[in-house]
Amino acid sequence: MSSPAPLPPNLIRVPSPLGGLELTGDDNDVWSLAIIRNGHLPFEGLPEVPNPLLDTAAVQLAEYFAGDRVSFDVPVRLCRGTVFQQSVWQGLAAIPFGSHLSYGELGRSIGKSGAGRAIGGAVGANPAPILIGCHRVLASNGRITGFSAGEGIPTKQWLLRHENIEYVG
Repeated sequence: MSSPAPLPPNLIRVPSPLGGLELTGDDNDVWSLAIIRNGHLPFEGLPEVPNPLLDTAAVQLAEYFAGDRVSFDVPVRLCRGTVFQQSVWQGLAAIPFGSHLSYGELGRSIGKSGAGRAIGGAVGANPAPILIGCHRVLASNGRITGFSAGEGIPTKQWLLRHENIEYVG
């Protein structure tokens, strides 16, 4: 049995066009970004404890949503997953604003051809959507196959439209 994830030392909530966002982290890294889902955020019972790094992340997210930012330069902790998940998340982080890859292309880019289902699972486990652009991964035919953040597919559609990424459906 695995131990529960530690409570974050720092937490802030910010508004966005997608609804409320919740950022967690410490003085060195952003640990997670959650998008409100069914009216709830993961740590909604905890008080906010801001810090300069999370405040910077919030400013950068506001700039992204305003159309004034195409990349993020806040450090994101990507060490909470398996080695495979971490490699997928590093691959996601390399997909630039306004671009997309298929799950197969992402797998090939990290040396894991043929691991499409596992790639999809790792993409869905991304701890910091938007900051690490998991919305930029589509099926090989350009379709949206799912999205685990926010309200799911409608959230992904919004992010793809925001970045002028064409998709089918």
